[in-house]
Amino acid sequence: MDKPLTHIAFIMDGNGRWAQKQGKPRTYGHYVGAYKIEEVVRWCAARGVKYTTFYAFSTENWKRPPKEVEFILGLLVEKIGEFYERMSKENVKLRFIGRLDGLPDIVREKCIEYEEKTKDNTKIQVIMALNYGGRTEIVDAVKKIFEEKAEISEENFKNYLYAPDVPDPDLVVRTSGEMRISNFLIWQIAYSELYFSNLLWPEFSEEELDRAIESYRKRERRFGGIRENG
Repeated sequence: MDKPLTHIAFIMDGNGRWAQKQGKPRTYGHYVGAYKIEEVVRWCAARGVKYTTFYAFSTENWKRPPKEVEFILGLLVEKIGEFYERMSKENVKLRFIGRLDGLPDIVREKCIEYEEKTKDNTKIQVIMALNYGGRTEIVDAVKKIFEEKAEISEENFKNYLYAPDVPDPDLVVRTSGEMRISNFLIWQIAYSELYFSNLLWPEFSEEELDRAIESYRKRERRFGGIRENG
C-alpha cells in the first residue's frame, strides 16, 4: 500500500546559476523559475497532493544585491496576480507565510488580496514562504506564547506557527544539488523525507518529481520507532 503523500515542500535553488549558464542575467532565472512553480503545482495536484510549500524569499535573501532583491519583489507582485488568474480556475488556494509585515506594502497587499480571493478553493493549497526563516518562525511563536501566557508543550507549540492547520511536509525536495535545508520549516520537517535533485530549479521536470516521489515511496517512515517485526 502506498504511503500517504499529502504535502511536498520545495526549496527552489539554482535560478541564478541556470540563467548564467544560458549567458543571461540572474534575474532572468528568477523570471523563468516563477513560471516553474505553476507547472509543479499542476503536477502535484494531478498526483493527489493537497499541499505544496515553496521557499520563495527567505529572511536571508535581503543580503543579496539590492537590484536583485528589487527585481524579485517586483516579480512577486506581477506573478502573484498572473498566478491567481490561471490557477484560480483550477481550484487552487493560495497562502503566504513569513514575516509579511516586513515586506513592501504593495507585496503585502497582494498577498492579502489573493489569499482572500482563493480562500474557498479546495483542490490544492499553495503556500508561499516570503520573508520567511525557520528560526524566525520559532521565535515569533515563542513571543506569541508568552504574550498569551499559553501552555508550553510540543503539541500546543504548533498552534503558534504561521500555518498551524497545515500538516507537516511528508517530502522536501531541494534542487541544484545542494544538500542542506537552509532554515526552511525547521520545526515542521523534523521527520520529513528529503530528496536532493541535481537539476537547477528552472530545469525541474515532471519526470524528476516522479523520481522524488518514487524515492519517497521506497522509504520506511518509522518516526523514531522500529519495525513491528523487529
